[in-house]
Amino acid sequence: MTDRDQLRLRSGNGMWMAATSALAVLAATGAGATTAVEDQPAVTQAAAAATSQVAAAAATVDTGGLADIIVTAQRRETNLQKTPISISVLSADALRNRRILSLVDLRDGTIPSLRVGQFARRNSALVICIRGICPASDTNQPARDATVGVYVDEVFLARPQGLAAALYDVERIEVLRGPQGTLFGRNAIGGALNIVTRKPKGELGLRVGAGVRNFNGYTGEIHLDLPRVAGIAVKIDAVKQYRDGQVSGVADGQPGFNYFDRQGLAIRARWEPAATLSVDYGFDIARDNTTPSYLQLLEVPAVVPGAARNVAPIVTVGSRRVTRADVAVPQEPSVGNQFGHRLTVEWEPLADVSLRSITGYRKIDQSQFDNGVGPNTGGFRPNGNFARYSIATSFQDQFSQELQAHGKLGRLDLLAGLYYFEEEGGDDAWAPNTLQWNATGTGWTRLPSLAAGADNPFPDRASFAKAKSYAAYAQLGWKPPILDDRVLLTAGARYTHDEREGRLLKVNGLDDTNRFTFEADRVDPAFTLEVQPVDDVNVYAKWGQAYRAGGANSRSLLFSSFGPETISTSEVGAKTEFFDRRVRVNVAAFTSAYKNQQVDFNRNAILQGGLRTVNETVNVPGTSRIKGGELDITATPLDGLTLSASYAYTTWNIPPTVNPFNNAVSQITMVQTPNHAASGAVDYLYPLPRAELLFHFDINYAGAINSGNNVITSPPTNESLLANARIALTNIELGDSGHKLEVSLWSRNLFNRDVFTARGFNTATRFQTGVYNEPRTFGVDLQVMY
Repeated sequence: MTDRDQLRLRSGNGMWMAATSALAVLAATGAGATTAVEDQPAVTQAAAAATSQVAAAAATVDTGGLADIIVTAQRRETNLQKTPISISVLSADALRNRRILSLVDLRDGTIPSLRVGQFARRNSALVICIRGICPASDTNQPARDATVGVYVDEVFLARPQGLAAALYDVERIEVLRGPQGTLFGRNAIGGALNIVTRKPKGELGLRVGAGVRNFNGYTGEIHLDLPRVAGIAVKIDAVKQYRDGQVSGVADGQPGFNYFDRQGLAIRARWEPAATLSVDYGFDIARDNTTPSYLQLLEVPAVVPGAARNVAPIVTVGSRRVTRADVAVPQEPSVGNQFGHRLTVEWEPLADVSLRSITGYRKIDQSQFDNGVGPNTGGFRPNGNFARYSIATSFQDQFSQELQAHGKLGRLDLLAGLYYFEEEGGDDAWAPNTLQWNATGTGWTRLPSLAAGADNPFPDRASFAKAKSYAAYAQLGWKPPILDDRVLLTAGARYTHDEREGRLLKVNGLDDTNRFTFEADRVDPAFTLEVQPVDDVNVYAKWGQAYRAGGANSRSLLFSSFGPETISTSEVGAKTEFFDRRVRVNVAAFTSAYKNQQVDFNRNAILQGGLRTVNETVNVPGTSRIKGGELDITATPLDGLTLSASYAYTTWNIPPTVNPFNNAVSQITMVQTPNHAASGAVDYLYPLPRAELLFHFDINYAGAINSGNNVITSPPTNESLLANARIALTNIELGDSGHKLEVSLWSRNLFNRDVFTARGFNTATRFQTGVYNEPRTFGVDLQVMY
């Protein structure tokens, strides 16, 4: 049995036993195979349909004002306007209006301070950033972590693989801006993305949706709620999303670049044996097939006859989006398979006292095929091999257990918890050339096979890693008996103990035995002062810390470990409502000290008698400063009309850093983050006899970004201004049955703007390359609600 198989077996057995204990609990209580689903229409009120960021979940109440928005940003339900955190919220209706099917669709800047990018053009691995805090490079690796904590129903997802899968029946997405180290733990130095799905309702309900779109796309979804039986409510969600590639011309009849085929099934069950006890179980399974975005050749230096940087005559050079590849490269879809279990038990033994247990297990297997570069990064050589095919696989198993206690006693409010997390995973990679030029660059031939050989051993690199994390946290709030109880003081801290180890198995195709270990103890405190000077105005000042765990870079030569990076942030903000709650304005300003930043540097090494560039991660000395602010506005000036707008400003000052491997001074920058970003939306719901007419329009702006790694080598992208729109005839009454119908027409990138999502620069050939955003997409959707 191989090391890989042994690791999978150890990981699977131990974690599967822990996860299946959740199933045993439900089985013992008679949990059946039925499920319940929300039967509310997709758009029920004007403002509920309207909001798309900030207070995107706002809804109109009978008085015409904005209703309360409930969030779980403090690990329990609180009112958004009384939660001292800079938060944006996307409701289910906002997701539908913007036609957001997956987290990858948030790349258009729906929430200005949240930036979603691709690692190396790949739709199978997302880079998620908040307030300029982004991973240094490749977080696909099993021994390094992300900078934003992603949670689904309070279960932490440690890996970026699988994040682009289809979203299930989401109730809301909360974007918590700024470090969340006390309540959300390690690897939330930029913030947290908290995804909350709809719970079983316990009443019969069914929503069935279908849609068609350009690029031969289609969608289908079923959301079924079954009546409560023996105190158990069950809900089933099934989704299917398909689209052909947007750049054609690949070999082997493959679907082209930027294609996806997503499908998934989720089951939720809720058992309430007593008024003070509830048991929630969730299972989901998904398969995500994608191809990478296409890399275009934008600019080359003056052509020198006979030089390696020459461009083949058949290769397109220019700054306009192409729809067909110049060279038909092999491009197999990348396939991601994942599933997970969650068990949440909540008990209220006393009034104002609740205890919770949150158990989670997840498993991911991801293949990666990326031939998106084609001939566009290296120079033409007569009869030379080209079209480097990046082929990789990765897998991960994770288990987590959290225990929480929340209680109130007089003027005190206490939240405390214990947390345990473990994961094991591995990756390998190979990069053979697939094509060969003819002598003149007017044609090519397919290389015989992708079989490994002495000059191209498989795999080129491989590694395994495992990690454990233990934490204890507490947060205490106190209302002093002053100013009519309009002051709240909160203090909290989290202690974390981290252990991580791993080893390289292959480097440049050779067996390797280099190992690394990482161990750290950390305390992350937080303090907040809240004051409510008048009704509907809440101001706060807070200071908090968080850290990102250390690890190792599996692209390195020695698998040397690097240490954690830390951030401390001071923030002031105000949450306000005016004009009988018809206008909501939330504002925040922050400054952060970012220390020991994990940065990737290239290192030249002699391997097998040849020169090779490897990638090393080190903690750079010094302190970086990040400053900025956010503004979120929602207003309902007229019944049925909702206006919303968000703005984010982010700036940074990072000291120049010496590359420890060549002593060159390097300029470090933040990636994926513009200095200025904004988003606005208009929503209007007009009542008709036995129906309603819904209109939605949003527009999103972002300044130029650096899309490479933290060491500046690439030119910035251009500014982006992207618009989306949706028109729906909704809540159409189907006779007197109570059933309803919705028909909608939508478009993303309505004006078909060409915007770079990434720019690249090859230091050897001086070629400049770019990846474009998606062209205009549009479609028609139909939904029936029973």
